[in-house]
Amino acid sequence: MDEQPKAVVSLDAEALARLCVTICEGGKAEDLMLFDVHESSILADYYLICTGTSAPHISGLCNRLRQELALQGVLQRRRDGDPSSHWVILDYGTVLVHVMDPERRRFYRIEELWETGRLVYQSPSAKTPAATAP
Repeated sequence: MDEQPKAVVSLDAEALARLCVTICEGGKAEDLMLFDVHESSILADYYLICTGTSAPHISGLCNRLRQELALQGVLQRRRDGDPSSHWVILDYGTVLVHVMDPERRRFYRIEELWETGRLVYQSPSAKTPAATAP
């Protein structure tokens, strides 16, 4: 039996970002970094970057986020990329989630784009050195 989405729950930007972290960690995403960029970005208040180990893993993480957030009444606005491209961006309004494979993550080093942002969470087993300190 499929569960129906609950009524829209009002989550503030930080609560939504931290919920995305929890969901990604539950899906075994690696090297998570959450940045508070509300003072330096007009696109979102938080950017979450995480690594999926393969195209199926990236697909699973994206599906997990979509399904679990929908159950909380949070719907995805847009999605760019495809697991076969090794980089997917999920837009939840105040939170943008980047799910990348390890090779794209090392090559693009997008966490360096937000040096003016504030790192608010980094997974304990993160391989990528923090660009900024909280």
